[in-house]
Amino acid sequence: MKVLVINSGSSSLKYQLIDMETEGVIAKGTCERIAIDGSKLTHKANGKEFVFEQPMLDHNVAVALVLNALTDKETGVISSMDEIDAVGHRVVASGEAFKAPVLVSDETMQVMEEIKDLAPLHNPAAIIGVNACRAAMPNTPMALVFDTSFHFTMPDYAYMYPIAYEDYEKYKIRRYGYHGTSHKFVSQEAAKYLGKKPEELKIVTCHLGNGSSITAVDGGKCVDTSMGFTPLAGVPMGTRSGDIDFAAAEYLAKKEGMDVSEAVTYLNKKCGMLGVSGVSSDFRDLTAAKASGNKRAALALDLFIYNCKKYVGAYAAAMNGVDCIVFTAGVGENTPSVREGICENMSYLSLAIDKEKNLQKNDGSIRDISAKDSKVKVLIIPTNEELVIARETVELL
Repeated sequence: MKVLVINSGSSSLKYQLIDMETEGVIAKGTCERIAIDGSKLTHKANGKEFVFEQPMLDHNVAVALVLNALTDKETGVISSMDEIDAVGHRVVASGEAFKAPVLVSDETMQVMEEIKDLAPLHNPAAIIGVNACRAAMPNTPMALVFDTSFHFTMPDYAYMYPIAYEDYEKYKIRRYGYHGTSHKFVSQEAAKYLGKKPEELKIVTCHLGNGSSITAVDGGKCVDTSMGFTPLAGVPMGTRSGDIDFAAAEYLAKKEGMDVSEAVTYLNKKCGMLGVSGVSSDFRDLTAAKASGNKRAALALDLFIYNCKKYVGAYAAAMNGVDCIVFTAGVGENTPSVREGICENMSYLSLAIDKEKNLQKNDGSIRDISAKDSKVKVLIIPTNEELVIARETVELL
């Protein structure tokens, strides 16, 4: 059985074609910097890597490039899309409409349209990906796999907001959390690597990328997470503000003549690393700018590191300890300075990293960067949301 997984992010699109009998990857790739200068598709198949540098104005263009790469005579691994048995789509926000994966249908896509504003950077992109694949493969079963599913184990005091309870009941306004497939995968992989059962460990998983979230995983279950009702909450991100005083947002909106919707768009798309630095939302650009003496880029990175550090400490307190911290996703796996900044001055947790190990190049394997005397394990684990999505797609079918 071959499953194509489409993972549409805010500025990227990852995909894998997986043989589910072996869970081996037949082909995979990434569309990077969608709607940002320098966009490219990196496609890996048949032991070769193909790079296509061309503008991607939106996710429609990205999906078309992916489907072409999979079937092209030179770069492809299948003769037609008919060889794909199922497609699993990553979806960020479900609200309480979906608490588990569901099959794609006209009805479920209608609900998707209704809840797309819960994740304005991601859900519309996921809908585009689903519709593009349905048009190309109208007879192929497809599943929606939600980032929120892993977080439905949070206790009520962790997911509730202190608003009138009647409003929660009417509108389901609560903390949902996102990046669930990633947090689930890396926490389970950490347990395997450490030779423990998930039930035996207290883990803080740091999914750090253009969108970032931090999760407390106690005994294999999510007990708290940094993102909230939408992916806007939590630590500052590529273009999202993260946590902010609502009154400050209202004050700014009045000064700038924005209505509520325009203010939310501003907080989602013009803030975070981009807004503070004035350089870019991409951490590679920020790191280079800081190295060249750009003070605002340095400030953006310091702000990000500081806020991540606070969440790690808070979750260690919430779980009454921590056995392991995991870094994953684009920034978490590839930016040593961010990992070092988050882990420094953590002696109260008996946590320290080996700076030489931390600087080693990412080779795609699990890496233990803990110092010898650190009581808390610090691991870098490449996330594999696609495999989780494929597994859950097969299970659903």
